[in-house]
Amino acid sequence: MVVCGDDGLAHRLAAELRGVYREQVTLVVPPSGSRLRQPVTGRARAASAALLDMVNAAVNRAGNGQPVGADRELVATEPTEEALADAGVERATALALVYDDDETNIRAALTARRLNPRLRLVLRLYNRRLGRHIEDLLDQSAALATGDGPGSRADGAEASTTVLSDADTAAPALAATALVGTSKIVETDGLLLRAVEREPPRPGEVADPGLCTLALLSATSNDPAGADGSENSGEHGPQLLPDAAAVQAATGRGTVALEQVSYSGPPLPDGRGGVPFGELFSRRLRWSLAGLAACVVAPAVALMVVTGEHLLHATYVTLLDLFSINDPAHNKDTGRQILQLLSGFVGLLLLPVLLAAVLEALGTFRSASALRKPPRGLGGHVVLLGLGKIGTRVLTRLREMDIPVVCVEADPEARGMATARRLRVPVVLGDVTQEGVLEAAKIHRAHSLLALTSVDTTNLEAVLYGRSVRSRLRVVLRLYDDDFATAVYRTLRAAHPDALTRSRSVTHLAAPSFAGAMMGRQILGAIPVERRVLLFAAVAVAGHPQLEGRTVGEAFRAGAWRVLALEVSDGRAGGAGAGASASASASAEGARESQLVWELPDTYVLRGEDRVVLAATRRGLAELLGRRTRQRTDG
Repeated sequence: MVVCGDDGLAHRLAAELRGVYREQVTLVVPPSGSRLRQPVTGRARAASAALLDMVNAAVNRAGNGQPVGADRELVATEPTEEALADAGVERATALALVYDDDETNIRAALTARRLNPRLRLVLRLYNRRLGRHIEDLLDQSAALATGDGPGSRADGAEASTTVLSDADTAAPALAATALVGTSKIVETDGLLLRAVEREPPRPGEVADPGLCTLALLSATSNDPAGADGSENSGEHGPQLLPDAAAVQAATGRGTVALEQVSYSGPPLPDGRGGVPFGELFSRRLRWSLAGLAACVVAPAVALMVVTGEHLLHATYVTLLDLFSINDPAHNKDTGRQILQLLSGFVGLLLLPVLLAAVLEALGTFRSASALRKPPRGLGGHVVLLGLGKIGTRVLTRLREMDIPVVCVEADPEARGMATARRLRVPVVLGDVTQEGVLEAAKIHRAHSLLALTSVDTTNLEAVLYGRSVRSRLRVVLRLYDDDFATAVYRTLRAAHPDALTRSRSVTHLAAPSFAGAMMGRQILGAIPVERRVLLFAAVAVAGHPQLEGRTVGEAFRAGAWRVLALEVSDGRAGGAGAGASASASASAEGARESQLVWELPDTYVLRGEDRVVLAATRRGLAELLGRRTRQRTDG
């Protein structure tokens, strides 16, 4: 395995491949002087600087549990052809290109595909549309060079090229952590899984498993001095994929349950840039238009009564009188003359009103593309700091769930500003470290704060100030390093034990999906359970003795993996559901040309042609992939 990158994701991915999957890994990174590092300096206040010193000391003391690095590390300024050749790409099984720049990853992928047409490629791209085209292009190139079918390899891998985005992988977990219930969402090809944290059951009660119970939460998760739900928590830590006996015996422990498999919220706006009717026609403008209509209808009805003309003709004549372009009614009767004088006088009075209405409408059109300000009386919303790659994806996710959001961004040309305008989300422009910026975002009435800027001290300072304004504010921090995030979590929980605090490292959330893709499996998503990660993957049953020929109950291994759904073709959907059990609930979601059958009974026998969706731990998925630990020789 070869991993090339310039930030923490490359190191985390190399550690994941070597420590979990036991793969031989070569890591290619730029020189330390040009390596992309998150800045740790800024205009932090004294409290933020003090907390930074505390957590840095905690990180330096945390020597145990550190992920092991790569077998070999090479230094190269860019992933040129010479650098890739030195890394052994021509003999490698898979190559991950996780540079922060999309163009660098694409250029290196084209070079690597030429050096090794059978190489499994995993690219990190933020542009999803471009990623789909690049994936098709590289797969077609490999097929032409090797003579195999598109996306196939001689060693049976499922895909030749996989394009992923760390922003897309981490955004659901970051967005869901800020919501009530701490729900976590995994989405792929229209399928949406929702896992929900539930409170511990009362004595004598059994937690409702939903579709299934994914995890038992840590018994010591509220202890800031403990391991906080990490893999070092021991028997008091979280239990992933427990069996029925463990769930029944879990007295006083919360659970993470799979609650639903479809999304019923409002659709995402179409992005045409249209202005809502209520904003285009303000209250004053609507009253003005109503007055204009009344001034036309009333004289028209009076003219119809006086002259006996048809209503449409009377309206036409009245409009001519209002605009003073009709012939004088000197040969008409007195009633007609009086109506003409009244209509002309009303027309003079309506000219300023009509002009004001036109100007207000033009002003609304002109400000349609401008940034909105937080409305008066706003409360219970989410304050989102930073509209970069991660912040933009989180903003989109929150609006999909119809969550009110106020964004704070210092750069008016930030990546997510266009998305905020399209979604009509209020934005406060300013440096969050300056006085009055968070107040303008109504932080004192907010439900939660998401600090997702790229500067650690800025996120820390914003959280500390938010907690000083509202002590029970729900806060979520994005921090550069996972150990650093753990130390921040412990310190903030100790200082604010009654408030919910979550610290998240994007590399920690994204690395398992990238590692699974390098192993040739389709990773649908990752769900954080305290300080651990639960993966969702689509796996073909064929070639896996732990699954093939076994029933769903026999294939389940507590703490390792669990089959959640069966993917069947349209023609087999009814047969699979009926053959499984008459009481089985065949809740299907369309996934291209196949369906997913949920709530499979334990007696259903998995066949070689089946394809299943399963939940697995990192080590469980590594064992299920069937790649044995290789014997390494020194020297």
